[in-house]
Amino acid sequence: MDKARGIEEAQHQEAKATLQDGKQRTSGQEAKTFHLRPRHEQFYPATNPNVASLCLFLTILFLCIAWNYPSWKQHKIFDIFAFSGFRSSGEMSVTDPMPLAGNFSCGSSEYSPLNEGIPYWLNGLVPLAYGLDDNRLKSQIDAVVDYVLGHQQSDGWLGPEEPGDRDIWGRFPLSLGLMQLVEADESKASQVLPAMYRFIFLMHRMLVENIGYEQFWGRVRYPDMIIVLQWLYENHPGDNTQTLLETMSLLNSRGSRWTEYYNQGRYIFKDLDTVQPPITGDSPVFRYVHAVNAAQGMKAGAVIYRFSNDASLLDSTRNGVNWTLTYHGDPAGAIIGDERESGLAPNRGTELCTAVETMYSLSYLYQAMGDKAFADRCERAAFNALPVMFTSDLWAHQYIVLPNQPFSYSLSGPIPFWNTREQSILYGTAPNYPCCTVNMPQGLPKFLSASFVRIGANGLGHALLSPALVITTLESGTHVSLSCNTSYPFTNTLHYTFTASAPFTLHLRLPTWATSYSILAISGPTTKTYTPSSLLPDPHTGMLSLSLLPTGSVTYTLSSAIRTEDRGNGTISTYHGALLYALDVGFSDTTTTTSSLSVSSSDPLANATTGKIPAQAHDHYIVNTKPWNIAIDPATLEYHTINNTSSSTSDSPLPNPIWAYEAPPNYITAKGCEIDWPLEKQVPAPPPPRGERQCKGEVREVVLRPYGSLKVHMAVLPTVELSAWT
Repeated sequence: MDKARGIEEAQHQEAKATLQDGKQRTSGQEAKTFHLRPRHEQFYPATNPNVASLCLFLTILFLCIAWNYPSWKQHKIFDIFAFSGFRSSGEMSVTDPMPLAGNFSCGSSEYSPLNEGIPYWLNGLVPLAYGLDDNRLKSQIDAVVDYVLGHQQSDGWLGPEEPGDRDIWGRFPLSLGLMQLVEADESKASQVLPAMYRFIFLMHRMLVENIGYEQFWGRVRYPDMIIVLQWLYENHPGDNTQTLLETMSLLNSRGSRWTEYYNQGRYIFKDLDTVQPPITGDSPVFRYVHAVNAAQGMKAGAVIYRFSNDASLLDSTRNGVNWTLTYHGDPAGAIIGDERESGLAPNRGTELCTAVETMYSLSYLYQAMGDKAFADRCERAAFNALPVMFTSDLWAHQYIVLPNQPFSYSLSGPIPFWNTREQSILYGTAPNYPCCTVNMPQGLPKFLSASFVRIGANGLGHALLSPALVITTLESGTHVSLSCNTSYPFTNTLHYTFTASAPFTLHLRLPTWATSYSILAISGPTTKTYTPSSLLPDPHTGMLSLSLLPTGSVTYTLSSAIRTEDRGNGTISTYHGALLYALDVGFSDTTTTTSSLSVSSSDPLANATTGKIPAQAHDHYIVNTKPWNIAIDPATLEYHTINNTSSSTSDSPLPNPIWAYEAPPNYITAKGCEIDWPLEKQVPAPPPPRGERQCKGEVREVVLRPYGSLKVHMAVLPTVELSAWT
């Protein structure tokens, strides 16, 4: 411990010297003249990707809101966004012990001594409430913020802990929530900012004294807090720039070094189950291979780069993302890790917290570095990894999901996972552990916040494609109101209408999976058609740039084809557009009284009025009704829509809910057959080797459907060659 602290102190002194050198280079000016580097140079100063999408306050509404478009009521693509409203809104406040009965708000049911329930809740509820412009949710935010800030301790500490029993980790998501609140409603600044600074001054003293930063959760997740400090530096610095910079440096120098782990000589590329001696929770490397930590750590280099000016951090970040998702990623876009990472085995789980943290990191990285691959990967997680983990009524979720999961219920006997329990794959109210119940609501609200960016002085960019409405003023002073009406990702046509106070530039991201595109732009009296022969995307960001007059419309159509990705051992996952497709194994759902909660009528989980758990809260025992042990011939894959065409551009109304069995209008067929494929510890074993795949019975047509709609599924399928079979 003494040696470690000595190293940390040396690192801190080095960081202080770097900051001092930065001051000297400004020819004796005050510290506030030391500027953070902007994020990607084409994306106008991106102080924060959470709410307001890079300094903008965006009035963006997903289809589930039914703003000015009656047809939106029929789409509900983002009904999980509305579900976040249940999980982190009034329903949670009267039905869950997390978070409103937590210690932060004078309750007694905090699930963790880290007191992270309220912080997680606020981090997700703020972008949800203001994205939906929901006064009920805003009133809950006000009540909690009033209480938490009103009970700030005299030394600046936020929370119930007394000196000697404090750890700063839980304050990181709390600070993210407070930051987003001020961005969304500037009238809150006078209440929130003084309290934030009182805490930051205390945190600075604690870091100098090396106290309150002992648990590795904070030491690996500190980039989240640095994002808050950078936002304050750029937007509300007061006379505190030196303290802000020093606190960034202290968090970084005493935190875990992600860039050192993202080194070829140290990074663990192989299946962690094969590493000797075994990696346990006490292993020094565990902090980097805990899957949620890994998801949050992916953005560390980009965050630190903004105040360190160390360009090597950018390549390190690219390596970290590529290696993590290549060697430990699931086909849906998140990270395999039933707490700890393993490898690519499709019978190992991805945690719901990991999915939403992956989305946040990737959206931040696209804004910070501009690499188009980050945006593609963020959409993959948002449209696949996230929706598959909720029942279609949105009242139940999983703790982990398996790529190959033909049934979902509470397990018994040997558990196949590293450190999750019997209810790991059960759909319930708070299965296995409650952290995902309070953390997962940040997923789509932050995706929404990051969907538009401001580019240059007079440009507006659609960074993460989705149905949305944005009303904003660009840096040039041009006022823009733009709506995007689309059924994306189920169709690949996006319809934009806009009005602006002056000409502006609209930037549209071209996903790397698109085989082609066409744009019909009606701008004032002018109609133009753009194709790849007349308009090329920026090779780095993937943005297509259109110069538009103040009034008009744009129809943006993407072309796509079936593509497969190798998952090792002669197995593949199948995609079309932004969606992953998995084998339809049938669906039978039996609901029971929730066992993923243990409550009585006096427990704060019980409804405050009736003393009962809500009738909608169930555990779901879901089983397959069709064979799951299927191998397919990839040469026979064929894409269809519900009207039996191969088009993905039709915008017929979508069913509601859309993430339900057989609800999406898209599917893929293939020729396949049953093979011998055993269970292992109650779940499908890894697919058998190529030489052991022999068809049993007749070759048949099988159906693959969007992964998010299949709560039981097989997403990693072995391949066979069936041309000789009839």
